Amino acid sequence: MTGRRRNRSTFLPTFTRPVRATVMSAAALGACASLVAGCGVIPGVTAGSGDGSITVMTWAPWDTSSTNKPGMPAMATAYAKWINKHGGINGRKLKVLTCNDHNTTVSAAKCARQAVEDNVVAVVGSYSQFSDSYFAPLEGAGIPYIGGYGVTTEEFTRALSYPVNGGQPALLAGLGKELASTCGPVTLVRPDSIVGDDLPPLLNAGLAAGGHAAATDQLAADDATEYSSQSVSALKSASGGTGGKKGCVVPSLGDRTDIFMDSFRRDREDYPAVRTATVLGSVDQTEINSTGGQSGPYEGSYITGWYPVASDPRWNPMKKAVDEVAFGDNRIDPADAGVQTTWIAYTAFKTVVNSLGSGDITADTVRRALDDGVKVDTGGLTPTLQWSARDENLSSVGLARLVNANVTLQIVRKGVLVSAKKGFLDMTKTLGDADLN
Repeated sequence: MTGRRRNRSTFLPTFTRPVRATVMSAAALGACASLVAGCGVIPGVTAGSGDGSITVMTWAPWDTSSTNKPGMPAMATAYAKWINKHGGINGRKLKVLTCNDHNTTVSAAKCARQAVEDNVVAVVGSYSQFSDSYFAPLEGAGIPYIGGYGVTTEEFTRALSYPVNGGQPALLAGLGKELASTCGPVTLVRPDSIVGDDLPPLLNAGLAAGGHAAATDQLAADDATEYSSQSVSALKSASGGTGGKKGCVVPSLGDRTDIFMDSFRRDREDYPAVRTATVLGSVDQTEINSTGGQSGPYEGSYITGWYPVASDPRWNPMKKAVDEVAFGDNRIDPADAGVQTTWIAYTAFKTVVNSLGSGDITADTVRRALDDGVKVDTGGLTPTLQWSARDENLSSVGLARLVNANVTLQIVRKGVLVSAKKGFLDMTKTLGDADLN
């Protein structure tokens, strides 16, 4: 790609200068509250820790023109209502603050500064593309970041980050490894953005592990309203230019994947042998239904995820909790990867607090428990999580904080997303061999 200069690579290691904690002005610290639909708390609950309760924050973007994750703060709010209804965490009430990062670096930083001002003990189950803006305030105050969505490299490099999944690296590597044996030419359609720049080497790492050639890299705007030219170009590439090869198109455009598929569905008539494959976060069951189900373009498609399919009984505790305290909240979709990640992140946080017994619950004690090797059982939704463990291969490629490189392989059969293979697929070695430089 020429003509554009990237400030940094999202899935490459970054080096930051030490952050010095400073006393911030009240105006700056309260700025998040002035944003439209910016920050909020559970109704009837105020921030503070003088009452012996535990205060945390969850942030994500919503009501923006790009990727939105409203289900994550909604799930956090529901979790707090549910856990408090059942006695809290180890007898302590959980208070959740929420903040809209608006998909901007300024708002992401303001959310982090609000977390510092309100003395949260952790930021839990959140999504933001602007880790370079929010990690500095959190690190200055020693606040751990537990269970981020895994959208940036810094979530897998920063010392105070405790991810619960393998992020986009694991998903794309796992997808590439599967497609290597089932597809002809592969074309990746991805955002022309910082986040998108490092998707190709991750997919290609999986393809290479299966002895397949690298994918064609097709750029697309991540806020476009139509993708007809990109669709035609991707189909031509995946078909070998003849329309006869059984290639695969991999759209990885987040919330814009459904818009791309509107064009793809029409253009595919001239390329009937080409299939699609993608990752959860770009496609879910709702999207499959809206594009025609069994007769739609996703039929037969492989999709990689971090967790078991939404119909798996291991999700029943989450579904029961949502039904109990948030029935009818259409922001919370149990099949949404962001909602699922938030549930797992709060499960991890609960385990940490329980491990501290009757001792003080502060950002420092939570962080120390995590670093000392507390083990988190997520009921089979992930392997047992433990952040004191490190893999030298992943450290060498800039993913030192990644402790769960497992993915699940799913497939659309008769319009329904089901498991394609039992259990988890470990992408540790594949990611360790990736060329991320």
